[in-house]
Amino acid sequence: MSYSSKYILLISVHGLIRGENLELGRDADTGGQTKYVLELARALVKNPQVGRVDLLTRLIKDPKVDADYAQPRELIGDRARIVRIECGPEEYIAKEMLWDYLDNFADHALDYLKEQPELPDVIHSHYADAGYVGTRLSHQLGIPLVHTGHSLGRSKRTRLLLSGIKADEIESRYNMARRINAEEETLGSAARVITSTHQEIAEQYAQYDYYQPDQMLVIPPGTDLEKFYPPKGNEWETPIVQELQRFLRHPRKPIILALSRPDPRKNIHKLIAAYGQSPQLQAQANLVIVAGNRDDITDLDQGPREVLTDLLLTIDRYDLYGKVAYPKQNQAEDVYALFRLTALSQGVFINPALTEPFGLTLIEAAACGVPIVATEDGGPVDIIKNCQNGYLINPLDEVDIADKLLKVLNDKQQWQFLSESGLEGVKRHYSWPSHVESYLEAINALTQQTSVLKRSDLKRRRTLYYNGALVTSLDQNLLGALQGGLPGDRQTLDELLEVLYQHRKNVGFCIATGRRLDSVLKILREYRIPQPDMLITSMGTEIYSSPDLIPDQSWRNHIDYLWNRNAIVRILGELPGLALQPKEELSAYKISYFYDAAIAPSLEEIRQLLHKGEQTVNTIISFGQFLDILPIRASKGYAVRWLSQQWNIPLEHVFTAGGSGADEDMMRGNTLSVVVANRHHEELSNLGEIEPIYFSEKRYAAGILDGLAHYRFFELLDPV
Repeated sequence: MSYSSKYILLISVHGLIRGENLELGRDADTGGQTKYVLELARALVKNPQVGRVDLLTRLIKDPKVDADYAQPRELIGDRARIVRIECGPEEYIAKEMLWDYLDNFADHALDYLKEQPELPDVIHSHYADAGYVGTRLSHQLGIPLVHTGHSLGRSKRTRLLLSGIKADEIESRYNMARRINAEEETLGSAARVITSTHQEIAEQYAQYDYYQPDQMLVIPPGTDLEKFYPPKGNEWETPIVQELQRFLRHPRKPIILALSRPDPRKNIHKLIAAYGQSPQLQAQANLVIVAGNRDDITDLDQGPREVLTDLLLTIDRYDLYGKVAYPKQNQAEDVYALFRLTALSQGVFINPALTEPFGLTLIEAAACGVPIVATEDGGPVDIIKNCQNGYLINPLDEVDIADKLLKVLNDKQQWQFLSESGLEGVKRHYSWPSHVESYLEAINALTQQTSVLKRSDLKRRRTLYYNGALVTSLDQNLLGALQGGLPGDRQTLDELLEVLYQHRKNVGFCIATGRRLDSVLKILREYRIPQPDMLITSMGTEIYSSPDLIPDQSWRNHIDYLWNRNAIVRILGELPGLALQPKEELSAYKISYFYDAAIAPSLEEIRQLLHKGEQTVNTIISFGQFLDILPIRASKGYAVRWLSQQWNIPLEHVFTAGGSGADEDMMRGNTLSVVVANRHHEELSNLGEIEPIYFSEKRYAAGILDGLAHYRFFELLDPV
């Protein structure tokens, strides 16, 4: 086949795929991936280098779905078609139930390809099930395999665990081990893996044994420029304006637009606080927040309900009425209009999320000519680098957020430059034609063998998931090395982090701290400490997973047992020597006091007082001056044991490192524990009399390394 007429075979096995009227959102299998592969197929055949595209998917004959899905062939362009392949039962079934039939799909696909006058130049599989099929076709036909994961099993399993589903149920319901094994096999076979962002490569694919960075190519998906385009000038007459006028005193001011789900990770409250603390920002612009659709906040699930309640309370705290709009309902057309309205008003789009894996809304804003301000964590780094149309922010710093917004709004000449740069950058990097150009450049290098992957000598780990875990406190064990530590302490910390990186696929890394999540993230960024796999925060009352900072909702439901926050505050409110800590140190399941031992009741007296008030709680004194009241089921120790069960790691394979009394209960029992030397380690001295705990004479990270060597921890997990 000539250089200018490539035959590309796309494989996307599951879901309902047809050329027109896609049933997006009908179920979990008919979503973004089906839209992506269709748009890719159509975009490819518009390029003169491509002579033919076949999109292989599953043939479905089921009265419960449309007859379109039973048609063996469907043209979707001059040189593109959908080819439906038999795969097990005729009826429509979920992707998790397809694994037993994928060899059947592969055999029928092979028969189809052998009937064609020529074989494809490249096979491009989408998702793990297609990767399984594509790997077999690639090996049998000697055709290069390209793969796009769309979502990955290891990350999915973590999200499911955090939702409260048990590990054995995940395996039975989702066939997760088969999915992950298929992903590993695909990574071991594919010549190239196409991703949307560099973060996807570094933080998701890096979890895999057959991870090879040189194999990965970042080619972002195209944006629909027929829906997202610059304003025409009539946007003030669109229906959404009437909705905004219900909220805004001066609706024609420049708009600061934020658009996201009502999710704590989207950090909406921090944006409102930044706006509320800046009189200049309030004078310059209105703030418009689109956070999903709702009828009644009280009817929502707990997470969205809390986010929206906090949104309203923060608006009230800063008295922002008439300056902030938060419409209850919005349709797709309203969103398109809002982007163009923001551009027409010479406003700015902001994504203040704690982390943002890709940032599609940022690209959509840029396509409408709106400058952007976005979190410095994740996909926005790539977008702003490519488009030169805005600024990155520290999402935990209200001053930085306000300053960057004003930087866009105050300079009209700079605003125009950013707007035009975004429009040009989207065309160059995030349109379907630009996607196809980059895609074909990679394909041509494969087919012409000008780019050959040199595979590393890789091997599979002994177990499919983590075999061990290292849990350490933050302030005494890691921060101590950086806050007034000796010059060599930073080097030792870096040595510890390098050891953890070397064992990252076998050993989970967790930080357990009394600090809140936002405080922890700020410190990790400030001191260049990589985000761990898991964060136990607020003294064990909250658990988050990296890199997306997904909260463990099942843990929260578990510790809610017998918890009555208002009653506890009322009982302890009049005691001498107790003073509530600032609001930023408190959380829904942690009440924290400054404790003056000279005048305050003893810990035992406080416990008795709470028991008399029928409050069954956990009370913890740390550093001799801080008192934390937690739910009876919550503590660092309980959280560590919860993670041990979730990760299916025996406690004998969990290494804990502590440095104060706040760490005591996570170091008791069957964990392998080390007390590092610091000025508070005496609080743990009594543990040595009842537990086989190692007391290191070294401090901070050096003490942790000393403890790992003492227990021969890594040899224990992976004996030769």
